[in-house]
Amino acid sequence: QVYLVESGGGLVQAGDSLRLSCVVSGRDITLYAMGWFRQAPGKEREFVAAITWTSDTNYADSVKGRFTISRDNARNTVYLLMSTLKPEDTASYYCAVPQRTFSMRNLDRASSYDDWGQGTQVTVSS
Repeated sequence: QVYLVESGGGLVQAGDSLRLSCVVSGRDITLYAMGWFRQAPGKEREFVAAITWTSDTNYADSVKGRFTISRDNARNTVYLLMSTLKPEDTASYYCAVPQRTFSMRNLDRASSYDDWGQGTQVTVSS
């Protein structure tokens, strides 16, 4: 059984930064892509960022240049550093991992992932 636990969310002001963490247990993530998604109330879950097993990264246009995804395989952890936060970044943030190793394509699609965390809330006040 794979478990993903996100942390690091909170209430911040516009312009502040936060770093989210996602600790994975039950699977060595070294050979797996990892993704971050978010969901605001009344909206569909949307892609935020992904990182391949080779540490190639991909970002949604809305966060490009402000967010940075990274991984620490030794700690089985993926991070999302969020800078210059905006009120529209307010959402629950989820990390996810696919079932297959070496995934390199379609990492911006929620359907590419099989296991998800429970989410961490990020609220950005104006």
